[in-house]
Amino acid sequence: MATNLGLELRHLKTLHALRQTGSLIEASSQLHLTQSALSHQLKELEGRIGMELFIRKTRPVRFTSSGLRLLKLADEVLPQFRLAEQDMFRLAGGESGRLNIAIECHSCYQWLMPTIDHYRERWPEVEMDFASGFNFAPLPALSRGELDLVVTSDPMNIAGVVYQPLFRYEMLLALSKRHPLTSYSCIKPAHLSDQTLIIYPIEQNRLDIFNRFLDPEEIEPVGVRSVELTLMMLQLVASQRGVCALPNWALAEYLEKDQVTARPLGEKGLWSTLYAAVREEQQEQPYIKDFFATAKSTCFETLTGILPYKKK
Repeated sequence: MATNLGLELRHLKTLHALRQTGSLIEASSQLHLTQSALSHQLKELEGRIGMELFIRKTRPVRFTSSGLRLLKLADEVLPQFRLAEQDMFRLAGGESGRLNIAIECHSCYQWLMPTIDHYRERWPEVEMDFASGFNFAPLPALSRGELDLVVTSDPMNIAGVVYQPLFRYEMLLALSKRHPLTSYSCIKPAHLSDQTLIIYPIEQNRLDIFNRFLDPEEIEPVGVRSVELTLMMLQLVASQRGVCALPNWALAEYLEKDQVTARPLGEKGLWSTLYAAVREEQQEQPYIKDFFATAKSTCFETLTGILPYKKK
């Protein structure tokens, strides 16, 4: 009987990613490996322990008892590893700094606040502040040094600004449960020509529902209403005073409570990526790098329906 399985940290990270994403394809993307390399790594590990770790051709992935045991180990070890990494960052210097953050959608608070809570525990000397991205142009302000990080789904080509992808998500159209459009399995642009579209107070040409869905088909909704709060948007939707396009993770709570319903935009769905933007000269600062890592980890622990960023 084998006395040394040769279990490595990368194996635990792989199983953790597989559970998070639910598929080999998405796990390989999150780990920046080819699907072939990931499959080989898992088969090699299964060969070492003499047992299968998960049941093939199931989605989401179903783990065997041995796979679940290693996942339990991953849940114990990986957080400790992350803490050790953070300690190394701190010992390397750069413990203090400024992190003024702007976000471009209020629904981001759902995961940003837990991220900040975890981050403050490790970086108490970093001065933090927040601003809404609705009342000014945050990315130019980032470039000028007035901000240090911007959470956005609409990257702009600005000299000196770089973007760190956090995750991919699907935009869904939120509807009243009694809305006539619920009879369709997916929404086409023409379906919105006689609808009032509720949006955040952002320029229409920066919203995916316009620039990637309606505008290419030269469709305009009969009316547009701007609302800052996600909760208010969905109250208006529930009372049949309009429809709105929101990220799947922002809608999850309201769908679970059966307060509204939702449909995909187009047959293939409308997928976007959320980014954290920083100035190029700041991206290697230890406290900035650790914010990226904390944000990604928190997002995949707290949000429903998101996927790792996939390079085109």
